[in-house]
Amino acid sequence: MVHRRQVGTDDRRASVPVWERLRGELIVSCQAYPGEPMRDPRTTTQVALSVVAGGAAGLRLQGTDDIRSVAGQVDVPIIGLWKDGTEGVFITPTLRHALAVAEAGAQVVALDGTRRPRPDGRTLAETITELRAETGVLVMADCGSVADAVAAQDAGADLVSTTLSGYSGERPRCEGPDLELVTEIVEKVRIPVVAEGRVRTPQQAAEALERGAFAVCVGTAITHPASITRWFRETLPTAGGR
Repeated sequence: MVHRRQVGTDDRRASVPVWERLRGELIVSCQAYPGEPMRDPRTTTQVALSVVAGGAAGLRLQGTDDIRSVAGQVDVPIIGLWKDGTEGVFITPTLRHALAVAEAGAQVVALDGTRRPRPDGRTLAETITELRAETGVLVMADCGSVADAVAAQDAGADLVSTTLSGYSGERPRCEGPDLELVTEIVEKVRIPVVAEGRVRTPQQAAEALERGAFAVCVGTAITHPASITRWFRETLPTAGGR
């Protein structure tokens, strides 16, 4: 049995709902890919503490080791997930994964919120219902389309995000954030919408909020040095010519 949490609150500021702490704020995703030098819970923790010091109102963390390492050292909400694989439904794909993420210390569990079949055969609604019954955590559904977001709301998700825009096959992948999708989802659902995915500049983040996003999540542009370095290097006319 997973330790139960009070619905909609975090442990250190139980009087303030998690979603209210994120309203109009910046969430920072602190993740590193397998095989990278930064792929270590100690490094993730240092990065997380750094972005919180810079004003991040929430964190998005991948993997139970990283979540567990960070959870006891910050007083901002943690949105946790578990990536298992690289194709299809792989972001917290099953109830087992979701329960483990909650047990590790996440106040919000992010999972694939598309309408694609899930590996364990459960529907999204069944997954959310069982997860909530066991843990009381909030659920963020990572969506790739307006139809996903509406279905996720109907399934009981507390928040939806645009994380999977361009990755689920329903919309083309934009160079930057899919701000049109943010606008479209905001118009169709009643629950908070988090803008996430390829947000690379403060201006893009601000525009997402102007379009009605409840909060904005930025990852690579803040916490992934390899990608940031590559962006700079690729703009140099002599790059690769040495």
